[in-house]
Amino acid sequence: MANAVVLLSGGLDSTTALAICREAGFVPHALSFRYGQRHLVELEAAVRVAKAFDVAEHLISEIDLRRFGGSALTAGIAVPKDRDAEAMGEGIPITYVPARNTVFLSFALAWAEVLAANDIFIGVNALDYSGYPDCRPEYIAAFERMANLATAAGVEGRQHLRIHAPLMTMTKAEIIRRGSALGVDYGLTSSCYDPAADGRPCGHCDACLLRAKGFAEAGLVDPLRQRFAEPS
Repeated sequence: MANAVVLLSGGLDSTTALAICREAGFVPHALSFRYGQRHLVELEAAVRVAKAFDVAEHLISEIDLRRFGGSALTAGIAVPKDRDAEAMGEGIPITYVPARNTVFLSFALAWAEVLAANDIFIGVNALDYSGYPDCRPEYIAAFERMANLATAAGVEGRQHLRIHAPLMTMTKAEIIRRGSALGVDYGLTSSCYDPAADGRPCGHCDACLLRAKGFAEAGLVDPLRQRFAEPS
């Protein structure tokens, strides 16, 4: 079984990508980041998910994107709340972290070379309303081309790297159905941009609204909402 590196944020999409990686027969090595995000709830979720999937190894790498600022996820900028689909579809939101996926994929590329792995999985999606520039098909294709020129293993012909973005053209509902069919427990994950300290989602940020819409369209109940449901 071949090794693969999976970028694991602890969110719904990256967890589904991990499940798809495992179903495809790869030995997953999960890579997460403490990158200066304002909360660590999603990183705590990544630890839970990695344990649940019994990955071969789970690395948490430390970098500090706070030094550059420019994002509501790393700086003292308000997270947008209660936006409708039209508002979400206008431009690139302030929750975009400059060059984040490029940084993450570069770390994954380095680890893949050491593992002699030809495959990296990332849970980016181009159909969300987010409009993030580093979630587009042309970006992933360009990074893959670059990656095969960037390592000793690639230049020497020992590695031909493939960037897998299996969720790229799926709706959130399709992603949820796919993951549910693979046995993903979405109650382990966290999507919220502005969660409480105990992990309770705010229910109002773009990520929460898109997640809720996805579960509703999939005809399923979000187990994370059940986890934080008020006792009757």
